[in-house]
Amino acid sequence: MNNCSQAPQTDDTRAAASRYLDSWNASGMDWDEWMDEVGRAKAEFSALIGARPTDIAVFSSVSEATSAVASALDLSSRTKLVVSEAEFRSAAETESPQGVLAIAEIPGRSLDALKGASKLRIVVLDAVQDPGNVGTIVRTAAALGADATVALPGTVDLWNAKVVRSAMGAHFHHTAFHATNEQLFAFLESESIALWGTDTSGTPLAEMTPPDRLAVAVGNEGGGLSSFVREHASATVSLPIASTTESLNVAVAAGILLYQLRN
Repeated sequence: MNNCSQAPQTDDTRAAASRYLDSWNASGMDWDEWMDEVGRAKAEFSALIGARPTDIAVFSSVSEATSAVASALDLSSRTKLVVSEAEFRSAAETESPQGVLAIAEIPGRSLDALKGASKLRIVVLDAVQDPGNVGTIVRTAAALGADATVALPGTVDLWNAKVVRSAMGAHFHHTAFHATNEQLFAFLESESIALWGTDTSGTPLAEMTPPDRLAVAVGNEGGGLSSFVREHASATVSLPIASTTESLNVAVAAGILLYQLRN
């Protein structure tokens, strides 16, 4: 006996189901293969446009699965373009694109939005250069409730295409932006927000009592924290690891720190 409850079908849901079935029949794929392709494309696109207005949605004309995604998503207020495969590949930056692109506004964000909060967690990226690492940190910061991610000079562009893909849409609902060293430290000082740096020689995190308002800086993959951040940090903390391991990947370390420091 099936105990799963089912939502009542409306004309809209029947129509959507019919479009999916028609697209599957036209694709020539088996059901599981087709659903995998639809799922990947829809998840990628939904994550991108989920929390921001998207001005233009661009679809490849060659993918039946992509056509189903275009039909299923509410794009009534947006411009939709269907282009040839060659045109689409000239705009996409991946070798195997899912057939969906979006053009959206980059959110305008700054330190001013963080003023006055009684509890605060800020992730500071101190010249973190790998796009995959930065995207993963932004995604993790969003998932673990950090209030903002601030990228200092030397950090890869937060809107680099690989960073955005790695963050899986976190950019559009998590506050992430660039700032100069001077801007950040003037803000931390004016708001009486503590700054902790991370270093393998620092005090084990478990021995520290984090304040309600805290910024945590993670450093460059090869060189660690900059001298500027070290000079302004009130403490350095570490994650004890096995003596046979030199260090953790910066994104992994940031994730563990954020989990431990959740407000």
